[in-house]
Amino acid sequence: MTAVQRVDPRTHPLWQELASGPGGSLFTSPPWITAVSDMYDFTPSGRVLVDGLGRPRAGFAWTDVDDLRGLRRLALPFSDRADPIAADLASWQAVAADALAGGVPLTLRCLDTSPAAHDPRLDHTGEAAWHATPLTCPLHELRARFRPQTRRNIATAERAGVDVVVSAEWEAVREYHRLHVELRKRKYRLLAQPREFFDRIWKAFAPADGIRTALAIVDGRPVAGALYLVWQDTVYYKFGASQAEYLPLRPNDAIHWHVIQWAHGRGIRMLDWGLSDLDQPGLCRYKLGWAGVEGRIRTLNAGGQPLGRRTDVEETLAAITDLLTDPSVPHVVTERAGAALYRFFC
Repeated sequence: MTAVQRVDPRTHPLWQELASGPGGSLFTSPPWITAVSDMYDFTPSGRVLVDGLGRPRAGFAWTDVDDLRGLRRLALPFSDRADPIAADLASWQAVAADALAGGVPLTLRCLDTSPAAHDPRLDHTGEAAWHATPLTCPLHELRARFRPQTRRNIATAERAGVDVVVSAEWEAVREYHRLHVELRKRKYRLLAQPREFFDRIWKAFAPADGIRTALAIVDGRPVAGALYLVWQDTVYYKFGASQAEYLPLRPNDAIHWHVIQWAHGRGIRMLDWGLSDLDQPGLCRYKLGWAGVEGRIRTLNAGGQPLGRRTDVEETLAAITDLLTDPSVPHVVTERAGAALYRFFC
C-alpha cells in the first residue's frame, strides 16, 4: 500500500529524508528551496509517495508564481534543474498528479535520465548540457586526467603567483557579489541576483558547513571568484565571475583546482559544474577539460505559456534591462535594479 502525502519541502522530515538520498540534489535540498522561497516570498509545494511502513519512496516539488509575467508552475524557480526524486515512471506519475492538475502550465528541468523526461504528457521544449567531475581517484591521477590545456592553465596561474583563498565566511560572499554584478553587466548585459539572495544562501548552508567562496587574489585584490555549495557528497559550482583584464593569468583555473583539492580532502565524491547552454560550445569544452562527464538537462512543459502572459510586458522588461545594464550606468544603480527586478526572471 502506498499513499501520496502533501509536504512543505522546506521543513518536512519526509522531504528531508528523500532529498538526502541518492535521488536528491542541491536544487531539491531544503536549504536551497528555503533560501529561494524566503527571498522572493514563494510558497513551495511538495508531494511524497509513502509506502505502507511510512517510508518515503518518491517526491516532487514545485512553486506557483503569479506576477506580471503571468501565472506559471515551476519546478523549481531559479534552479539549474530540480529532478523529481523518483526511480520509475509509475512513482513519478503518482507524485506529479497534483502538479499536472488545475490548468496551471508546468515547467521543469531535469536530467534526461529522469522518468519525467519520458512522460508523454510533457513536451520537450529545450535542452542544455550538464557536466560533472568525479573526485574518487587520488589527486595526482585526477590531475593527470585533465586535458593538457587545463593543466597548462593551472601552471600559468601558479607561475603568475595567483593566490586563492577558499573561505566559509559571509564577508567573502559579499566580496564575490561585487564581481558578480560587474560580470553580469559587462559580459551579458543582464541584471544580477540581489546581494540579499546571496546572504540568504549563506545563512541556509553555513550551519552545515555547506558553502565555500573562492577568491583569486592578484596584487592584493580579488580579480575572480566563485561560489560553491555542498549537498551530501557533491560540491556544486553555482556562481562564477572574473575581471576580463586578468583572464590571461588564468585565475578561474586556479580557483577550480584549489576547490577540487579542498573537496577531495573533505571526502566529497563529485564536482557538479551545473548547466551550460548548447550554444556555448567553448564553455562545454572547458568543463569537459576537468576530467568531466557530460549529460543533458531537458526542459519539459505541460500546458504551454504562462496564463496571462503578455508580449508587451516581456518587451518592457527586456528594454529596462538593456537600459540599466548600459556601461554608462553606475554599478550601484545596476545592483539596485537587480534587487528590484530579478524576481521576475524565473
